[in-house]
Amino acid sequence: MPRIELTDDDIASFDRDGFVILRNVLTAAEIDAARARFEPLFSGKFQTGLYPDEWNWRMGRDAPDLTRQICNGWKSDLTVASIVLAADVGRACARLRRWPGARIGQDNVIWKPPGTKPLGFHQDDSYNDWIVPGEMSTCWVTLDDTKATQGTIEYVRGSHKWPIAPPIKQFHAPSDPLHDLYPAAKAAGVADYEIVPIEVPAGSCVIHHGRTWHGSRDNKGDKPRRSAIAHCISAAAKFHPTKVSYIYSRYKKVGSVEMDESYFPVLWREDGYRTPWLDSYIRGERLAA
Repeated sequence: MPRIELTDDDIASFDRDGFVILRNVLTAAEIDAARARFEPLFSGKFQTGLYPDEWNWRMGRDAPDLTRQICNGWKSDLTVASIVLAADVGRACARLRRWPGARIGQDNVIWKPPGTKPLGFHQDDSYNDWIVPGEMSTCWVTLDDTKATQGTIEYVRGSHKWPIAPPIKQFHAPSDPLHDLYPAAKAAGVADYEIVPIEVPAGSCVIHHGRTWHGSRDNKGDKPRRSAIAHCISAAAKFHPTKVSYIYSRYKKVGSVEMDESYFPVLWREDGYRTPWLDSYIRGERLAA
């Protein structure tokens, strides 16, 4: 499970740049265990018996040059759950966004083998109008050493201070991954922006602000780029009373805007609360019961 300790300098970097890099959050054994889950997951061998909420690339069905993505893999795999549901992830995301706590909004499991195509640059908060507050803080954990040429995640420094843009036109395999970034920079009055490719060893993480523009380009290297990603939202978040996520609003109760911890568990809260079943679930005890 990730071990994350933020310093004052880390918080200052996040506030200034819209992201902060943290190294050595997973052990070598944890990295190896997580890597071993990728082929079973994308082949549809789900440890818990549950399908993830989104399964965007399937072994034997989809083109091999597409980036592979699963959303809410924590529901399907306990190793993924041990990373994205860690209390340290929630605490760090909450501290950086000045929330009273954090719950999981959604996770991503991303696999970019050599030769795979890009993911379009975007802002996470563009997709969050179905919750109040419509904010995210994202913890991206790499399971491979990353290089600029291998499709690593890239950030536009300081772009968390730009306005929120609409959802991008093409997320998967765009011909130009920066297509939607150009008009966003113009709207923000920024003519000269800096794109930062993240080059870090396996077991590192980057936490970014929900408005920070980011994406990834083609993997032109000879090694895969795998990551587990926790998109956290405020522990105080509620469903928007009228706006709908075509996937995640299926978990909204009739006549209520409260977010059920069965689907959006609280990872950490400043009063010491954490959804009670999380740790036993990660250990596999709920499956055996």
